Amino acid sequence: MGRTKIKIMYALKNKVQLIGNLGGAPEVKNTESGKKLARFSIATNEVYNNAKGEKVKETTWHNLVAWGKVAEIVEKYLNKGSEVAIEGKLINRSYTDKDGVKKYITEVQVNELLMLGSKATA
Repeated sequence: MGRTKIKIMYALKNKVQLIGNLGGAPEVKNTESGKKLARFSIATNEVYNNAKGEKVKETTWHNLVAWGKVAEIVEKYLNKGSEVAIEGKLINRSYTDKDGVKKYITEVQVNELLMLGSKATA
């Protein structure tokens, strides 16, 4: 029993699941190697009561990246406001901006995508 639990936990150690709405149209491009890349962001909302009992709505933005077939689906079917459920993993990367300052980015690499709501026609 212990080995099964360890195996399952290993498989789940970098797994992200989100449901949210696109904040804008996806940016899609073809890389030099011919692979399709889509970048987009979604907003998730959480509603809770604060210490004073007041209802608070908190919005969090998530940067997503999709490759290959998933990027093709994103390009073809998703627009600003589209509601999606995604599954993927966290990716951390860095780059140096034009002023020589190192910037760090965390984004979700989308492995699976499900279109939700009335706009889901595929």
